[in-house]
Amino acid sequence: MPNAEGPVSVADFRAAMRLIVGNVSVITAGVDNDRSGLVVISVVSLSAEPPKVIACVNRSSSTWPIIERYRHFGVNSLGPQHQRVAERFSGFGGIKGKDRYDGAEWTTLKTGASLLTDAVAAFDCSLDEMIDRGTHSIVIGSVEAVRTQDAGQALIYWRGGYRPLDA
Repeated sequence: MPNAEGPVSVADFRAAMRLIVGNVSVITAGVDNDRSGLVVISVVSLSAEPPKVIACVNRSSSTWPIIERYRHFGVNSLGPQHQRVAERFSGFGGIKGKDRYDGAEWTTLKTGASLLTDAVAAFDCSLDEMIDRGTHSIVIGSVEAVRTQDAGQALIYWRGGYRPLDA
């Protein structure tokens, strides 16, 4: 329904955003016991030459200060087999920080950010800039390394839930 009166409510905005299909990715940051991560639904290519990506990270998340401190982050695009990873990094069951990494296999490439070994696509990024807007920061990263394992499936988020997508 159109909203002709006043500003858009948070509830209306969230309801509308749930109707936009998004690829599920886990953003990782930090090293060893000082690491965390979160799920994002939209990672976007900013530039191919040089390769750069952007994601939006809530400044109140536990991951935001770790990205700022270590000046790196990983982007891990998930497949349907990673739904439990997505749930852990969404904080289901109160799981926080380094405990979110349990139950999956991780590696590092150039920056030290953790990358899921069987991610559909993984981007190892150094932090260029964080631009604050509203409750979030637009995180811009230079892609230092990539890994791909295209199995013809992706994990998407739509209508408030994780769903498989086949090619």
